[in-house]
Amino acid sequence: MNATSPSAEIGVSPPKRAHKGTWKDVAIANGSVVSIALFFIVVCVIFSLVTGSFLTTPNLLNIVRQSAPLLIVAAAMTFVITTGGIDLSVGSVLALTATLSAVALQAGLPWPLVVVAMLALGAAIGALQGFFIAYERIPAFIVTLAGLSVIRGVALLITGGYSIPVEPSSFFVNIGRAWFLGVPVPALLALLVLIVAYLAFNQTPFGRYVTGIGANAEAVRRAGVDTRFITLFVYILSGMAAAVAGVILAARLGSGSSNSGQGFELDVIAAVVLGGTSLFGGRGTIIGTILGALTVAVIGNGLILAHMSPFLTPIVTGTIILVAIWLNFRLFKGATRSR
Repeated sequence: MNATSPSAEIGVSPPKRAHKGTWKDVAIANGSVVSIALFFIVVCVIFSLVTGSFLTTPNLLNIVRQSAPLLIVAAAMTFVITTGGIDLSVGSVLALTATLSAVALQAGLPWPLVVVAMLALGAAIGALQGFFIAYERIPAFIVTLAGLSVIRGVALLITGGYSIPVEPSSFFVNIGRAWFLGVPVPALLALLVLIVAYLAFNQTPFGRYVTGIGANAEAVRRAGVDTRFITLFVYILSGMAAAVAGVILAARLGSGSSNSGQGFELDVIAAVVLGGTSLFGGRGTIIGTILGALTVAVIGNGLILAHMSPFLTPIVTGTIILVAIWLNFRLFKGATRSR
């Protein structure tokens, strides 16, 4: 092994260092993040004008608490999509782990064992799907679409369509309901995951390999990197992240339901793409994903506070996201990978 950097070995240009220049230069270099940041600010300003309760401290804390599962899974999905893949099963994994958490707690298992078991289950599901994608060369869309159906079907089979309550006195519920130093615990968990994801994506060879696989998988393979294992591993991360989200949701709601996470995978993918990660792979940004997830959460919260009809809410949300992504692609098509 020589001193050549991993990014040079796989033919992927390392992220550009921050440099002094005009605002326009910075915007061009970090176009996707700048655009979603501006869009996020505009959305916040609009909702603060439309409703007086949007910028209140309780509502802002409520947004970060409710968006914690989305932020956690979106961080992992950034790795998946950057490789050129996709994971449509995250909503179903969330539902299954939420359901099994409640079942296991009712059976008398200690809550730490339940959490570890759910993480292991999420990793196993991700590994199984990743095996078919990485080693059997089946398209990720097909594998995870099948997973979406099968996994939720298992959750429905377990519950019979009913919610399974979690004993309110169990320490488990603190994972979703407790506060620490005035901040919701789910938000702190999401912050921890995001910090780790950011460092892994931007400061490690693994992050560069993920980007390289999406940009030119053959070049990465010829550099001696086990691209199949890297691909497998990103789906393991996705499964584990969905399991964490399921545990948080079950703890916050105090029950496990097979109907949890309906459409969750679409919100996650929208958040990642809205943040500037390319659906074609080869370019991703954790910072953009954070802003994208918060934007999705703010839109949903703001429309509720504005007393928008629940039947119109998904139409308006989808339209706003589509327009934002379209503008992102049109204005910053040539943006480079952002830190």
